[in-house]
Amino acid sequence: MPEVLPQPGRLSSLWKRTRRIRERAVRTVWFCTAIVAVVAIFFILVFLVRNGYPIFAEVGVRAFLAGDTWNPTGTPPAYGILPLIAGTLLVTLGAMAIAVPLGIAVAVFIAELAPPRLRGVVKPAVELLAGIPSVVYGFFGLVILTDWIRISFEIPSGETWLAGSILLGIMALPTIVSVSEDAIAAVPRGYREGSLALGATHWQTIAGVVIPGALSGITAAIILGVGRAIGETMAVIMVVGNAAVIPEPLWNVLSPVRTLTGTLGIEMGEAAAGSTHYHALFGVAVVLLAITLAVNLIARYVLLRLGGPARRARRGHSGAAKPFARAVPGLLAAATGIPAAAVPLPGAARAGRRVSPKTRQKIAFWLMYASTGIVLLFLGVILFDIVSNGLPALSWEFLTAPPRDLGRAGGIGPAILGTIYLVGGAILFALPIGIGAAIYLHEYTRGGRVAGIIRAGADLLNGTPSIVFGLFGFAFLVLYLNLGVSLLAGLVTLGLMILPTIIRTTEEALASIPAGVREGSLALGATHWQTIWRVVLPPAVPGILTGTILSIGRAAGETAPILFTAVVFSRRLLPGSVMEPVMALPYHLFILATNVPGARENQYGTALVLLALVTAVYLVAIFVRSRYRSSARW
Repeated sequence: MPEVLPQPGRLSSLWKRTRRIRERAVRTVWFCTAIVAVVAIFFILVFLVRNGYPIFAEVGVRAFLAGDTWNPTGTPPAYGILPLIAGTLLVTLGAMAIAVPLGIAVAVFIAELAPPRLRGVVKPAVELLAGIPSVVYGFFGLVILTDWIRISFEIPSGETWLAGSILLGIMALPTIVSVSEDAIAAVPRGYREGSLALGATHWQTIAGVVIPGALSGITAAIILGVGRAIGETMAVIMVVGNAAVIPEPLWNVLSPVRTLTGTLGIEMGEAAAGSTHYHALFGVAVVLLAITLAVNLIARYVLLRLGGPARRARRGHSGAAKPFARAVPGLLAAATGIPAAAVPLPGAARAGRRVSPKTRQKIAFWLMYASTGIVLLFLGVILFDIVSNGLPALSWEFLTAPPRDLGRAGGIGPAILGTIYLVGGAILFALPIGIGAAIYLHEYTRGGRVAGIIRAGADLLNGTPSIVFGLFGFAFLVLYLNLGVSLLAGLVTLGLMILPTIIRTTEEALASIPAGVREGSLALGATHWQTIWRVVLPPAVPGILTGTILSIGRAAGETAPILFTAVVFSRRLLPGSVMEPVMALPYHLFILATNVPGARENQYGTALVLLALVTAVYLVAIFVRSRYRSSARW
């Protein structure tokens, strides 16, 4: 009997069906990775509320929030967190008073005044401030800043609200500078040219046209800076004195205070699981998360509002000209000498008419140069102090040997390797999930409710304070899943923390690839996944690599997420499995600086090694970004 061969039509139909099934399977995989961000924020909320609810039921919401005494170990215990909320808000307010004027001035300098070569130095220097680990900031503040405040103001201790505000102001600067500069750069060039054509000076153009046009982005930058300051833990613990009191008078910046994050970092390790104190700390975490989520949602809303005008400006939409139109009367007055009565001006502006425009410009530019110098001085002082005092401690023994005599002698070898284990494991956990989520969001969706929910989950995860990740890891991984304090619990916690960074940077890298490239591939008969794998991903690799490197740097410098999940202070041997705890450089430095007297040389040595590790990672990211920026443009 002759062999029956399948007909060509059936082969074609089978091949098409197989291809459709494969495409659906790939899409399902990427959807599952994308949903992880939503699941993670859901679990964080569930476990925080679950463990924090008993304190609200027992004490009452009003008494817990408005009580003026926090003394969980007293007789009777008191669980009022008003001093903690006040301390958090006061330190943040002081930080913003420092960071906002400096940050906006530096952003204007970078975007409007700095020549290309100087911009190429100042911008990476400001970004380097973001790369310094918070525990290194805290160590510098504890050793140098608090001592300076103590001597300058002749007070018993320099650990004060002022010290916390100065330190947090420096730490919030990179966020404010970066977002503000992006907003200023987004103002169309035609606005500047039109203003200058009307006879306005460069400074009048900046103040009257550019800054009003970028106001939404600058506002978002300030809000994000507030979120950065509120969520900081380790640096605050080390410099504010940690006294749960409301300053008297309220504006006494030399009073010690305690913040919400500091309370969690100090007391969680001492609270018995299931006790009222334990539930009270989770109640504090619920309040902290509510505040930070509110701040980040406001920032997200402002940035979304910014996106509309920016897009219209790039298309030449008439609605984008409103900032310029509002500025025109003042510019005409400056350029043509129209009587001041014809142009309504605020009192400060009326007083400033007595000073010539060129003089005002010189003063304004001098202030911006001075602000940039102050920021660079901050960076230089921190780096000089750490490097000059840390170099004498470095040796082969210090880098390889385990610690001895509570860290006063020996080395930090196990801490270095433990940090590498934690960071490597976190990247292995977060990288495939983050890349998959970004692919789904950018390549398989074009808006819609599901994509909006996923993006909102990723944004909320990005705005969650690191100490809250630590509490979630402790409650869910260490206790609920019974993983114990272990390498596995720590790397999963760190992986969740860096997941939003990988998602965001990967999505931006994919967005840089023109749509025509995808359309050409599909027109040639390639499937959607084949187009993504062979056409879209290869040129996006530099951007993805940059996000990965930045995530490595952040994970290596974090202390709060591993505080209750992964680390011990001293360990002679490396862990034999992922179920054992490890040493880590940030935690080792924190304990050395706060609990081990007489270890100054090893403190500086540990700080220098940690700073060098994280800084090297960030410098690599900056190099990769600048090296491949031109090749990424189509």
